Amino acid sequence: MFDSSFITLRKEAIKNNIRFLRGIYKNEVKISAVVKANAYGHGIEQMVPLLEEEGIDHFSVFDFIEATRVHNSLTQNHTIMIMGWVHDSDLKEAIKRGFDFFVFNLERLKLALKYAKELNTKANIHIEAETGMNRSGFGKEQLKKTIEIINTNKPYFNVKGFCTHLAGAESISNHLRIQNQIKKYQKLLGVLESKDIHPECLHIANSAASIVYPKTRLDMVRVGIMLYGFWPSMETFIHFTRNKTDKEDPLNRILGWRSKIMSIKEVKTGEFIGYGISYLAQRDLKTALIPIGYSDGFSRSLSNKGRLLINGQICEVIGVVNMNMIIADISHLPDAKIGDEVTIIGIQGDLEIKVSSFSNISDKLNYEILAHMPENIERKII
Repeated sequence: MFDSSFITLRKEAIKNNIRFLRGIYKNEVKISAVVKANAYGHGIEQMVPLLEEEGIDHFSVFDFIEATRVHNSLTQNHTIMIMGWVHDSDLKEAIKRGFDFFVFNLERLKLALKYAKELNTKANIHIEAETGMNRSGFGKEQLKKTIEIINTNKPYFNVKGFCTHLAGAESISNHLRIQNQIKKYQKLLGVLESKDIHPECLHIANSAASIVYPKTRLDMVRVGIMLYGFWPSMETFIHFTRNKTDKEDPLNRILGWRSKIMSIKEVKTGEFIGYGISYLAQRDLKTALIPIGYSDGFSRSLSNKGRLLINGQICEVIGVVNMNMIIADISHLPDAKIGDEVTIIGIQGDLEIKVSSFSNISDKLNYEILAHMPENIERKII
């Protein structure tokens, strides 16, 4: 049985990217693999065992459900850190399972204390500081109340970390803001330590910050997009290579996306193709019908703009992208036939369709394109 499309994950690319990152960060900095959003569309159940094989023993997720998926995908009891959503009814189970989790308001801290007491155990918390992103975290006054609660209930808390999130380290336009955040973080850390709270792990850097602001690496970096072979921005890549003679990209893309031709049709000059009247054949055409569409993550904004690889050559998407199908112009491929492989993302022959080609055409971020890859598409490790 053949699915309408499938995703490939290149094991060698994973090894390469982790090797590269370790070379940058050195041994004193721990890597936390960010596998939120279904491992950036790559698949938690597929990526986590591969990362574990390469020695990754710390995983960051957004919510409790993702944490559970990571837990079920591991062969050993490694650290799983929830950075975002945990429903009140799931917090007790998160503590019971030993998951780490961010606390960013007093309500969560107090609830964690309640459940830790009920379980007669310690909650593994990371105190999140509000340093200028104005999204989540404790400001100075709230932090004082947090300290009071922790210090009067020390048997019920492991302060595993002190963290914040930097607001746009991938862009030089945010430089002053980032510098102010770093200073504020250090001040708030001083407040913690002055009250005899010494977090086990200090962490504020994501992929971009870890490259552009090396001092932010601290004890651990939360690496997402670079792990999967993408730079957070062109600025980040330029910053990394600016003093290097070798300007080649050291990261390898892990993900590929492939399908097959399901039907071939001849279309006469003057005929419209697909829904509506967005594409008029200016000449006699041969078209291929391919069983993917916007329900599979191939954006409707790629109508009459997208590119594919078939038989080692670039083919244009013509007409409106449907829910489950797209049409490609294969007039220049006389030998194309039903069943031929179609590369939507990845390498075919000497050519490559990059995720960036989607993002540039559709005005979407690499992150967004990847995160929208449906979970029900089969992932194959190659």
